[in-house]
Amino acid sequence: MKLGAYDIPAPLFLGPMAGVTDWAFRTVCAEQGANVTVTEMVSSRALVYQDKKSAALLRKNEGSVCGAQIFGNDPQIMAQAAQLALRISGCDFIDINMGCPMPKIANSGDGCGLMRTPELAAEIVRAVTAAVDVPVTVKCRLGWDKGSINVLDFTKRMEDSGAAMLTVHGRTRSMLYSGTADWDMIAKVKQQCAIPVIANGDVMDGASAVKCLKWTGADGLMVGRASFGDPWVFAEVSAAVNGCEYSGRPPLSQRVEVAVRQFELAQEDKGEHIACLEARKHFAWYLRGVSHSNYYKEKISAIKSMEDVYQIAAGIQRDLK
Repeated sequence: MKLGAYDIPAPLFLGPMAGVTDWAFRTVCAEQGANVTVTEMVSSRALVYQDKKSAALLRKNEGSVCGAQIFGNDPQIMAQAAQLALRISGCDFIDINMGCPMPKIANSGDGCGLMRTPELAAEIVRAVTAAVDVPVTVKCRLGWDKGSINVLDFTKRMEDSGAAMLTVHGRTRSMLYSGTADWDMIAKVKQQCAIPVIANGDVMDGASAVKCLKWTGADGLMVGRASFGDPWVFAEVSAAVNGCEYSGRPPLSQRVEVAVRQFELAQEDKGEHIACLEARKHFAWYLRGVSHSNYYKEKISAIKSMEDVYQIAAGIQRDLK
């Protein structure tokens, strides 16, 4: 797949997820095979109003093509925000969030709310593409609900307005993350669009990745929640779609080492206090499916310092081999 100046073989995206895909986690996932990453979504208004916390979310990771994702519903503010996001991050492309289903975003006309105003969404894409000299991409869903599935018309408008790539999550806004992703609709989007289309939804492992690519004919895949605590899912998916043998997850002791490294990177990026608070959920994710791990999950829920992280990691490596 070609995206701007980049030729990306077998594109494998880490989906942007608020509160999850920070610089540290994106770095770790890129090392395991995510060759395209996208920042957490950032409010266009917050960027324009010079909010420092929002700007900090835009740190570009190494090891992958990296996009900065912004959201909003005002074309001119979105154009300004795109310029600021590039200046702050140096990212390789701008991604516009038109798929977030959360009520506080979508009900305000942002995120998936833009699928209810396709003319405005198209105006936003035109404004942003005119404002920056990198590819502008769009992430959307099937529509607002099952009674208003408009993804075919919507994505065609986005392409005609200058979008360089589309990512389609095969669910409606009302579904949130429940039910089954509709890969048939993603296939229809791919059939009608000349620009690259990325399939998102229910890509959980190597087998589902291969099935999704064959089903949709998409140019690439986006993995979201399956990556929680499991950056190795990208190595598994990459091996599967390239027809290679996958050697399996590393032993628990090595997985814990990667988790600790992620938290050390987060400490570098955000400071010890925030990194440790966020480590509570990430570390618990790393222990999903590990037998007899409840004792350590209780300790993880009370992490306050990196010393706590190191002690818990040593205990897991000692007791849960």
